[in-house]
Amino acid sequence: MAIHFNHTILSAHDSKASADFLADMLGLPAPRRWGPFHMVRTDNDANLDYMETEGQIVRQHYAFLVGDAEFEAIFNRIRERNLSYWADPGQRKPDETNDHDGGRGVYFEDPNGHLLEIITRPYGSGGWNP
Repeated sequence: MAIHFNHTILSAHDSKASADFLADMLGLPAPRRWGPFHMVRTDNDANLDYMETEGQIVRQHYAFLVGDAEFEAIFNRIRERNLSYWADPGQRKPDETNDHDGGRGVYFEDPNGHLLEIITRPYGSGGWNP
């Protein structure tokens, strides 16, 4: 059997609202409930499972490879919602996108502070070397 990434669990103060935010931002189907999770499924059948917590949330980073049309749609939603965005994971280049590997990329935060990234080219695919 081939090895495929299946799921990860993201901590959230409001798992439904967080899952709804991600699905809406990425243009994915509405999340579904399974046990204690609100699950967002990507087009390659990987799940991002939001689980509610009352404690401190450790910030994580999640990157999504998208096509050019999807990038434009997501980036438009970021701007329409007046969300902060950056060209870099250190958040030192606000209101910018990047062009790594000949593609486009941008970072933004979910309601829990998790850093979300959308890119149109996989890192290392176009000769970019930081």
